Amino acid sequence: MADTAYLEWPFFEDRHRELAVALDAWATANVSQEHGRDVDEACKALVRTLGAGGWLRHAVAGTAHGGSGSAIDTRAVCLIRETLARHSGLADFAFAMQGLGSGAISLHGTEAQRQDYLPRVAAGQAIAAFALSEP
Repeated sequence: MADTAYLEWPFFEDRHRELAVALDAWATANVSQEHGRDVDEACKALVRTLGAGGWLRHAVAGTAHGGSGSAIDTRAVCLIRETLARHSGLADFAFAMQGLGSGAISLHGTEAQRQDYLPRVAAGQAIAAFALSEP
């Protein structure tokens, strides 16, 4: 594990420290820097792996929808992204993209959309997406 002195900073709570240590150990066992030639398939596999490991729950708001809490914890998301990026840039990308798509649904989706999409995103069974257009 990388130097963890920063985890003692006052804005991290014990739950953040425990999350960072647990994810680092999990990523050491489950995430590789190597992803082969088919990056799309590797990314899909990482989403499934992150979902099965329970880490994508942090990208979804609302425990009723598979999230780890009532709201998305920004500090936890930052720790997750930092830890994943140390292990694999593609793992960080997979987590971030799931969060971009699920964040919009968590914040502004209808209840039907939340019930339909968010549990599958949190479980790594669906790929979240985000699109924006301008006039």
